[in-house]
Amino acid sequence: MARSGGERGIIARIRQAAGSSDDLVIGIGDDCAVYRTTQGRVSLVTTDTMVAGVHFDSAWHPPHALGRKAASVNISDIAAMGGLPRFALLSLALTPAFASQWLDAFMSGFLAVLAEHGIVLIGGDTVQSEQESVLSVTVLGEMAEAELLARKGARPGDVVLVSGFLGEAAAGLALCRMGLAHDPGWQPLVGAHLDPVPQVTVGRVLAASGLVHAMQDLSDGLATDLAHICAESGVGAVVAADKIPLSPLLRKAAVTCGQSPLDWALAGGEDYQLLFTAGEQQEASLRALVREKTGKELFAVGRIVEGQGVFLEEAGQCREISYRGYEHFR
Repeated sequence: MARSGGERGIIARIRQAAGSSDDLVIGIGDDCAVYRTTQGRVSLVTTDTMVAGVHFDSAWHPPHALGRKAASVNISDIAAMGGLPRFALLSLALTPAFASQWLDAFMSGFLAVLAEHGIVLIGGDTVQSEQESVLSVTVLGEMAEAELLARKGARPGDVVLVSGFLGEAAAGLALCRMGLAHDPGWQPLVGAHLDPVPQVTVGRVLAASGLVHAMQDLSDGLATDLAHICAESGVGAVVAADKIPLSPLLRKAAVTCGQSPLDWALAGGEDYQLLFTAGEQQEASLRALVREKTGKELFAVGRIVEGQGVFLEEAGQCREISYRGYEHFR
């Protein structure tokens, strides 16, 4: 059967067919759907599905860490809009072979992350799956409508920034596949894959600043996620290879795994850092504000330009890298 333009094509077809509402602020195509609840306030809704063998491998992903990750990747979508997460729903499709001990450990990790962010689990569903286990999580958040950040809004001349090192999760996955998941020396990278941290506090600070033009979280890799911002904003972007933040441990892992650290950062995905744009004159203020409020450093990796597509400047050459990250239905 012919594909309908891959994952992005499927989403585009669904988006075209979907309806709308006077209270809908942002529909399909961003990290969250956003709808107006009261004057000046909006609710955020995001949902995500994880399938065994596609999004996680039980051979090295323990259930407690998997529960944490299932919660965190959804909370990250709320962070991507600058919102405050409030409630969660969890649906589980489990194979007949699942063990009660596995479920207890999974729920322990899941609920621990919710507690860390003041989120309450309010419902969900449980069914049996004959093939692979499937985890589906929905998170609801809220915020002031005036502070809402979306993928749309980037402007030519903007600086492109990220909230932390890139490629860590991809490196951790590669190390797990090599049987090094329990090696003490690699735990920061393995942890980035098994137990990512959603950047809620940073997102709230950026949204409240009023200085950010567009934002999303880094789930599919810099090349793909920046391409999403560019497509929604009607602009292009140029990324400087020597500006992408790569940790010393990541570079060491790349040698061990025989991989390119830059490729991990561009296309590896699952970093769940924030990717955003702001005016060049606001960069210094944002750096100082985030450092003061969160202790984190921001990294400028490129600029927004006229046109379309994402391009990488490296060793005097410029090449397009749009949508190089992981995609379903290739």
